[in-house]
Amino acid sequence: MSDQAKPPASSEAPQLVRGLGLLDSTMIVMGSMIGSGIFIVSADVARQIPSPALLVLAWVLAGVFTQACALGFAELAAAFPRAGGQYTYLRESFGPLMGFLFGWTLFLVINTGTIAAVAVAFARFLGVLVPAVSSTSYLVNWGEVTLPFTAHRFLAAISTQQLAAILSIVVLTVINCFGIRLGAIVQNIFTFTKTGALLALALVGVLVGWNAQAVEVNFGDFWRNAEWSGPTLIAFGAAMVGPIFAADAWYQIAYTAEEVKNPGRNLPLSLVLGVGIVCALYVLTNFVYLGVLPLEGSPDGATPLARGIQHAAEDRVGTATAQVIFGPVGLALMALAVVISTFGCNNGIILSGARVFYAMARDKLFFASVAKVHPRYRTPVIALAVQGVWSCLLTLSGSYSQLLDYITFAVLLFNIVTILGLVVLRYKRPDLDRPYRTWGYPYVLILFVAIAGFVAAVLLLYKPLYTWPGLIIVFCGVPVYYLWRRSGEAHAGG
Repeated sequence: MSDQAKPPASSEAPQLVRGLGLLDSTMIVMGSMIGSGIFIVSADVARQIPSPALLVLAWVLAGVFTQACALGFAELAAAFPRAGGQYTYLRESFGPLMGFLFGWTLFLVINTGTIAAVAVAFARFLGVLVPAVSSTSYLVNWGEVTLPFTAHRFLAAISTQQLAAILSIVVLTVINCFGIRLGAIVQNIFTFTKTGALLALALVGVLVGWNAQAVEVNFGDFWRNAEWSGPTLIAFGAAMVGPIFAADAWYQIAYTAEEVKNPGRNLPLSLVLGVGIVCALYVLTNFVYLGVLPLEGSPDGATPLARGIQHAAEDRVGTATAQVIFGPVGLALMALAVVISTFGCNNGIILSGARVFYAMARDKLFFASVAKVHPRYRTPVIALAVQGVWSCLLTLSGSYSQLLDYITFAVLLFNIVTILGLVVLRYKRPDLDRPYRTWGYPYVLILFVAIAGFVAAVLLLYKPLYTWPGLIIVFCGVPVYYLWRRSGEAHAGG
C-alpha cells in the first residue's frame, strides 16, 4: 500500500478497525441501493416516455451507467482504502478544495437529505400498517410560518409521520455507534430480507401474476412511441434521472474502506457484485410491472389495472402490482416490503456517510471533534451524531426533497469528475499501488462519461431548476473552505 493510502497512525487516539468482510461489504452496496425508488420511479418514467421498450431501456442504461462508474470507483477504492471514499479520491486527484466541496455538499444535502427522504418514505409506508402514523396527524401545530427575507412558507408542525421518521434515524444512528459489526449485522439481515422480497415479487409476478391484457398491450407493441427524434431523446434523457438515482448510493461502501478486510480484493468485488445484482433485479422487476399492469392508464381509474403504470396511485407501481397479484392483502405486503427496504437502506447510508465527515475532520476540514473514535466500539460516534442531528432537522423542515432535486445535477458532475480523476491519477501517479485496475479501461469510463454527460446536458438545457440551485450550493462551499483553512492555520500558528 502506498504511503498516501495508509491512514494516519497514532499511538494515542483510537482508530477504526477492519471488521467488514466481502459479504458485509456487498450487503452495504446492495442495501444502500434498494430503497423505495424501484417501487415508484417507473410511473414517472412511463409518463415521460410512453413506450414499454424505452421504459426497460432506461433501466438497462441506468444499470450500465452505474456499473461502468462502479468499475472506475473500484480501482480508486482499492488504491485508497481509507475512510472517506469519493472525498479522498477527489482530494488525491484534484486537491483538497475539490474534496472539501464534495464533502460539504454531501453533508449539507446529498447524504443527510437522502437519509431524511428515505426516513420519511419509511414512515409513510409504516402509516399503511399503523394508521396513527400520518402526515396529517399532528403532535404540535404552530401554523404556517414565513421565513425572514423570503417568500417561502412552511407549516411549523410535527406530525406523527415526522416523529416516526426521526425515531428511525435516531435508532439506526445509535445502533451504528456500537461497533461496525453490529451495524453490518443489521445491514445483512435487512438486505437479505428486502432482496428476497424483491426477487419474490418478480418470481410470483412471472409465475402467478402474468396478466394477459397487460402482456398483449405492452409486449404486443413493445417498441411503440420509440422514435429516435430530438424530442424523444430529450424526454428519454430527462426520464433516466429517476432510474439512475434509484440505483444510487452504491458507493457508500467506499466511505467505509478503512474498515474493510483485504480491501484490495473485497472493495472491487463488492462494488461489482452488489451493483450487478441490484441492477439486474431492477430490470427484471420492470418486466414484471409490464407483465402485470398496462403501461398506459387513466388517472381517474378505479382499479390498478385501469390506472396502469403511468397513473399508479401516488406513483406506487410496486403496490399496484402487488394488489393485482395478491388482491387487497397486496397493499399491506408491499407496505411491509418498503418499510423493511427503506429501514435497511438508511442503515447503510447512516453507517457509511459518517465516515466521510470523520475523514474531513481528520484532514482538519471539519470540526475537530468529529474525528474522534470511540475507544471501545471504534466508531466515529461524533460524526454519526452530527449527521443524525442534521438529517432530523431536514426531516422537520420538509424541504429535503426539493434540495435533493436541486442537487441531482451536482451529483452527476461529482461522479464525472471522480472518474476523470482516475485518469488523472494514472498519469500523475503511475507508481501508485493499484491492487485492481478498471476492467475495460478506458472504454468503460468513456461509456460512463458519455451517458452521464448526455443526462447532465439535458438537465442543464431543459430542466434548469435541477441544475443551477445545486451548483450554487456547491460553490457556496468555496469561501467556507478558505475560511476553514484560514481558521485552522491561525489556530495552528497560535
